[in-house]
Amino acid sequence: MEHITRRACMAVAAGGAAASAFGQASQAAASGPDQQSLAGLAKAKGLTGFGSAIGGVDQPGSAFEDLGARQIQLYECNILVPENELKWTAVRPNSREFNFHGADVLVDWAEKNGMKIRGHNLLWLRPDRNSDWLNNYDFGAHPGTEAERLLREHVSTVCRRYGNRIFTWDVVNEAIDPVTGGMRDMVFSRHLGDACMDIVFDAARKAAPGAALVYNDFMTWGDNSARHREGVLKLLDGMKSRKVPVDVLGIQSHIGAGEIGGVKGTMTFDAHEEGEWKSFMNAATALYPRLQITEFDVSEVGTPADIPARDRIIADLARRYLDMMLHYPGLDHVMCWGMLDHHSWLQSRTRRADGMLKRGCPYDPSYQPKPLRQAIADAFRNAPMRG
Repeated sequence: MEHITRRACMAVAAGGAAASAFGQASQAAASGPDQQSLAGLAKAKGLTGFGSAIGGVDQPGSAFEDLGARQIQLYECNILVPENELKWTAVRPNSREFNFHGADVLVDWAEKNGMKIRGHNLLWLRPDRNSDWLNNYDFGAHPGTEAERLLREHVSTVCRRYGNRIFTWDVVNEAIDPVTGGMRDMVFSRHLGDACMDIVFDAARKAAPGAALVYNDFMTWGDNSARHREGVLKLLDGMKSRKVPVDVLGIQSHIGAGEIGGVKGTMTFDAHEEGEWKSFMNAATALYPRLQITEFDVSEVGTPADIPARDRIIADLARRYLDMMLHYPGLDHVMCWGMLDHHSWLQSRTRRADGMLKRGCPYDPSYQPKPLRQAIADAFRNAPMRG
């Protein structure tokens, strides 16, 4: 486990019990090969860096309101993505109004502390992740025209508010149904068809010309994700042929044995699974060489209750996966979807049979770095130099 610098410990000294716990855990950590943050290790290999989602502005008990979580973010990360505050459900309470309070707080805080900002997301093609008002919106006598107007209005308003402050956007999130392999059915895809993708990326390019535009999805290895992978490749190929302004493929990387979108993952990543994943990645990067790991964590359902044994399994899987991914020269940065186990969305998904807290993030609830943190650090050290 790596030693965290005295500078980071001093920064949390006045931050209350949680931040103090981070400082104490950091001082107690055994000395490692160096004293670099994860962002520092990533940048040393020519990547833009390392970051994490954080959110929950004004919500007691959330990651952003936890001083210890903020200090870990400040120490380890040079990139921040608002966890929920830029989604339609947060910024668009109805068809007439926008609410940017939470996003503004996070963007201002990130900038004040020298972090880059990712935008997530401009369109999520899942009706269960959108507001009732949008799902039930009356598109009138000319639904295609009104759907395009509403979509362009939203993208333009959000992107222009932040301008060059956001360096990359998840423009479309999860367009492919992992069960059918086809495009998901929601109000915009229903009224616009494939043109939905063209419109939202075109609107983003016009409103945020300096940002890298990302198609983001959660496909994974294993035979039960084959239709998802095939559907994503078909989508990417179609957008490439239509010259849709997609710059980057976002690989969410919610790896492990949890369930997401109706598909269960695995903890094995055996030779067959690794081969299937490599085949997908090679085909995807032939279309779009630029990559981002956008939402990394490990859902470790089925692992032992014994914490040291469980942590070893999680860290080993993460290291093998990241080693493979970091050898793609177009991979620009790595984002965790949360740094602390007790703040992770994983706790509400596919619960462990024994009821124990999942341990799929780099830090535990005592603000101590875990073997997973070491695995990420070692993967960065082992990565080839960019450029």
